[in-house]
Amino acid sequence: MMSSDAPERAILQGSERAEPEASVRHGACDLSERAAVTIVLRPRERPPGAPADRAKPYPTRADYALAYGADPADVVLVERFARDMGLVVLESNVARRSVVVEGTLGELGRAFGTSISLYARDGVTFRGRTGTLSVPRALDGIVAGVFGIDTRPQARAQFRPASAAATSYSAPTVARAYGFPTGVTGAGETIAIIELGGGYVASDLATYFKSVGVTVPSVTSVSVDGATNAPTGSANGPDGEVELDIEVAGAVAPGAKIVVYFAPNTDRGFLDAVTTAIHDTANAPSIVSISWGGPESTWTAQSTSAFDTAFADAAALGITVTVAAGDNGSSDGVTTDNDNHVDFPASSPHALACGGTTLRLSGAAIASETVWNDGSSGGATGGGVSDVFPLPTYQAGAGVPVVDDASGAPGRGVPDVCGDADPETGYAVVVDGSSTVIGGTSAVAPLWAGLIALLNERAGKPVGFINATLYANPHALRDVTTGNNGAYRAGPGWDACTGLGSPNGPALAALFPAAG
Repeated sequence: MMSSDAPERAILQGSERAEPEASVRHGACDLSERAAVTIVLRPRERPPGAPADRAKPYPTRADYALAYGADPADVVLVERFARDMGLVVLESNVARRSVVVEGTLGELGRAFGTSISLYARDGVTFRGRTGTLSVPRALDGIVAGVFGIDTRPQARAQFRPASAAATSYSAPTVARAYGFPTGVTGAGETIAIIELGGGYVASDLATYFKSVGVTVPSVTSVSVDGATNAPTGSANGPDGEVELDIEVAGAVAPGAKIVVYFAPNTDRGFLDAVTTAIHDTANAPSIVSISWGGPESTWTAQSTSAFDTAFADAAALGITVTVAAGDNGSSDGVTTDNDNHVDFPASSPHALACGGTTLRLSGAAIASETVWNDGSSGGATGGGVSDVFPLPTYQAGAGVPVVDDASGAPGRGVPDVCGDADPETGYAVVVDGSSTVIGGTSAVAPLWAGLIALLNERAGKPVGFINATLYANPHALRDVTTGNNGAYRAGPGWDACTGLGSPNGPALAALFPAAG
């Protein structure tokens, strides 16, 4: 194997991987086994993110790809390298800035300067690597990341089943309580939902939407990296996530098309699903809803950079990305360092991070709303300050605390907004043939996705990346000032539990006037 520090090689910055946590190493892989990896390339120009002038139309996906996709000359160089290493080029996509190649694990290890081992965790066997990757010096700066050599499970679903005694609401009831716009259904919009396991059953959807008095929306699926709509039959597994996401988003915006992108639960699968959805010219999503994630500390720098760049693409195209902020409080479930962590990809500054509350209704009206923190089960809304991303401009006046004494500067604050997430005031849904109640910030991302679809239809154009608008108009949110998620307490204004607050439907609608 070619040494990764040989003079003709360059270390791929951000590719370093640690030993998989809580896993057992089973030795070397079968080097004759074949696998596919995604090579991510630099953009032709730095993606601009959200446009400064909302009055101007967003670019088409085709025009954007020409300006900010991969340089075709870079694609040629990467394809030549792959073939020289004995790899097969399966696909090159300028818009997604990716080249997919396939080879034996031995060939992939030599091509990228690494060794690959087998590991097992929680009954799942996967490939893993440690250390960095490398590429030929001629590709230094051209290749931004290589994904798929390591197949450790990357993310977790951010949902929680309720107890038998839980109070439950239908998604339309929650939407009415928050004052979501009426007279619109999300018609003309497409909501992309990213899923990393499980599946949905058409009969479940028919039963659910009939129960809430809503016409069954159009729901289709897209296979990414070989994953498909594959229900497991367990409501407490990933099926619960998939059907929760579809049912909440569809009940709020039944006129919107819902397209579910199924991918393997790896960094490659997750990223490929996101970029496939954003650059999908056939389905053309205007909203992407993500209810999966993991602590920032479990991601490589090449991953966080690639996702954030993809979300910047979305912002430039007028696509709103809603992401669950996590269900494990201010630690985000990390127990190794007694420190606070935030969940990624919610911590991307180009995502709308969605935290969670406990919502109590009196009839159709909100009686109280507090931070979701169920100490008995350990479930609590995620939130805190990023260790990866600096404070974005739109949060400059939000009062995000400084937690890194070394830098003396705050990072990106999480979340931006919130909504009902406590499983004890959860959502009545149908999963695998049974009625059940589910909560978690997983429910908040599709809730906001449905709301964005309504606002888009009402405005006659995408509201797009709304973070800056929300921070400039905090009155458009219902400030939640009571409770904590562990290390952080709620209070007036933005906080690291519930962000700016939960939806104030009429005020939000006023920010994005109806089309004349």
